[in-house]
Amino acid sequence: MPTTGPNLGITHSWAEAESGWKAAMDANLKKLDALVQLSVKSYSVSTPPGSPSNGHRYIVGISPTGAWTGHTNDVAVWESAASAWTFYVPKTGWFSYVEDTTEFVKYVSGSWASTGI
Repeated sequence: MPTTGPNLGITHSWAEAESGWKAAMDANLKKLDALVQLSVKSYSVSTPPGSPSNGHRYIVGISPTGAWTGHTNDVAVWESAASAWTFYVPKTGWFSYVEDTTEFVKYVSGSWASTGI
């Protein structure tokens, strides 16, 4: 039986030839691709952009609308193959570079804040 790690939720420790390995490994790789060296377009946008490109990432702002409703502070990643947003709930200590403000932000106490860097 595989185990899920406590930080990024990466699944590991399958038994040899255990079913479900491919789908779970694909999900692991998508998480890693989305979150390692995190850089987002913005962290103050609350409405999904009309024409995102594959892999564009945003930190969802306050009072989100549309497909982002209910995802305040989550990291939203556009996946063109699915024509949908995937959301990742941040954990304390996450850092991200924000492209539109050229600053770094950190996630602490339930919200994102500038690091001053």
